Amino acid sequence: MRQKEIALNIRPIKPLDPEEDHPVSSYDTPLRDDAFMLSDEEKIEKIEKHFREIMNVLGLDLTDDSLNGTPHRVAKMFVKEAFSGLNPVNRPHPRLFENKYNYDQMLVEKDITFYSHCEHHFVPIYGKAHVAYFSSGKVIGLSKINRFVQYYSKRPQVQERLTVQIGKELERVLNTSDVAVVIDANHMCVASRGVVDTNSKTGTAYFAGKFKDENIKREFLNYINAK
Repeated sequence: MRQKEIALNIRPIKPLDPEEDHPVSSYDTPLRDDAFMLSDEEKIEKIEKHFREIMNVLGLDLTDDSLNGTPHRVAKMFVKEAFSGLNPVNRPHPRLFENKYNYDQMLVEKDITFYSHCEHHFVPIYGKAHVAYFSSGKVIGLSKINRFVQYYSKRPQVQERLTVQIGKELERVLNTSDVAVVIDANHMCVASRGVVDTNSKTGTAYFAGKFKDENIKREFLNYINAK
């Protein structure tokens, strides 16, 4: 990733073209009030039915052995895997530990692999997340940072929102504003459709607390860009 600072703008933007311009209005994922009225099993059953109809409309022969089970597989994947981060019961609840070592420098976890889906075309977004924080007296297990990245990735997303959600959640859990998140991602909605550009990547960043200091920000960026 190129070493540059990326300013996030999450204010509502009036789209010029509803097909290609995608506004981001909030860092909360848009959900209806009744989003969790159905059980996972009920959702799988309904999605399977609707996806079977989509395949029928496309003209696919669902009596074929290879295709017959696809609607159920897709439905189960949507609910249990690809979009499992929509369900708050799957939210990580990590245990915090005392910072017994009195470690007062930034702690960085970089190159966290994630897979998500673009909410505009439901095709994959994938890449690396880099996270850092300064302890306010507590520390978190390293794998739990990965779990937060995965949780917010497993939902229909835009990269800007994903970046802010991870940052805000770590601030809340760690009880500190000294958090930084950088995401470098590939978007299949760009690579496999539209302009069909397989080389470009998208970078987003969230800097809060001490990371707004240019020297500390530069130290973090230098670290994540080091080979």
